[in-house]
Amino acid sequence: MSAVMELLLLLPLVLLALEAPLCHGACVEVDSDTEAVISDGFKLGCIYCKMRGEVDATATVKWSFKGSGDSDFSDLYIYEDARGEIIDPRFYERLAWNGSKHTTDLQDGSIYILNVTYNDTGTYKCKFSRTLKYSNYDYEKTIEKNITINVVARLTRGMASILSEVMMYVSIIGLQFWLLVEMIYCYRKISAAGEEALRESAEEYLAIASESKDNRAGAQVAE
Repeated sequence: MSAVMELLLLLPLVLLALEAPLCHGACVEVDSDTEAVISDGFKLGCIYCKMRGEVDATATVKWSFKGSGDSDFSDLYIYEDARGEIIDPRFYERLAWNGSKHTTDLQDGSIYILNVTYNDTGTYKCKFSRTLKYSNYDYEKTIEKNITINVVARLTRGMASILSEVMMYVSIIGLQFWLLVEMIYCYRKISAAGEEALRESAEEYLAIASESKDNRAGAQVAE
């Protein structure tokens, strides 16, 4: 009986663990990397999270590029209505969409450069235009993010980058430990509540049985 009760008490925790990977992660605006390696691929990150998840929206992402020897920005790439177009001929067959897929409600407007060259050094501008569709009106908002890329022969990591990665792993381990403690605490609390309920049921059953026995004994004496 005890083993069955433990299995029943563990069932909600097992279901929670199975459902966890199915949950959608929250949107987090992370800055793009700024150092690309020659001949490698490189992701230009541009994330603009939607704060009102319940509101329908559409978004367009437009990228511009100003090379190290250019005086002004030139159109590079546009993604609209789930379709992308390379505008700058310098990036033909070297640029791919790396953002939100199968939706017009974009939150990730990242692109990916293939076979990086030294000519790709410069400043990239990401223009994110979003239209929130409320019941009575549309609300439009546009943000711009500039990313300065330096192309190097070999990737170098600064102390700040190393410390940032270490802190990320420490945070992940700390969060996992905290979740484990919470699960153990909840299991013990549910287990204690289940045992208390079983004790109360047993005491109630014994009280009823005792009362029934007394009633039968009284009836026999009366006869």
